[in-house]
Amino acid sequence: MRACDDRGGIAIYCAIITVALLAVIGVVVDGGGKLRATERADAIAMEAARAGGQAIDPGQAIPGNAVVVDPAGARAAATAYLNKAGVTGSVTVSGDGKTLTVRVDTTYATRFLSVVGVGSMPVTGHGQATLIHGVVAPEGA
Repeated sequence: MRACDDRGGIAIYCAIITVALLAVIGVVVDGGGKLRATERADAIAMEAARAGGQAIDPGQAIPGNAVVVDPAGARAAATAYLNKAGVTGSVTVSGDGKTLTVRVDTTYATRFLSVVGVGSMPVTGHGQATLIHGVVAPEGA
């Protein structure tokens, strides 16, 4: 009888381990990349909301009636900021005109996961600006 031949067994083991390690590296690299892309999308959304929040309604602000955003101007300013940043998104103004909310939709192009068919991942960012007005002095001051 002939003994069992184990030649080549380590090569198969190394191939399997190499593929598994590359998959783990891919998930770590592309997962981190998506987190960075999400942080960027959040930052863009916050800055767009701030830009839109600068478009206050002068008809109410100048006489001192209220400090609220001009909805059309706020949307235009925030959308212009999004366009300059190269992303798409949506801008909403609250009913009372004091809160501007921006949502950014973009994608992260994968580096390692594209090998297994995942070419990109969706990324969403959120930002909000709330108008506050003046400083209130304490009573009796």
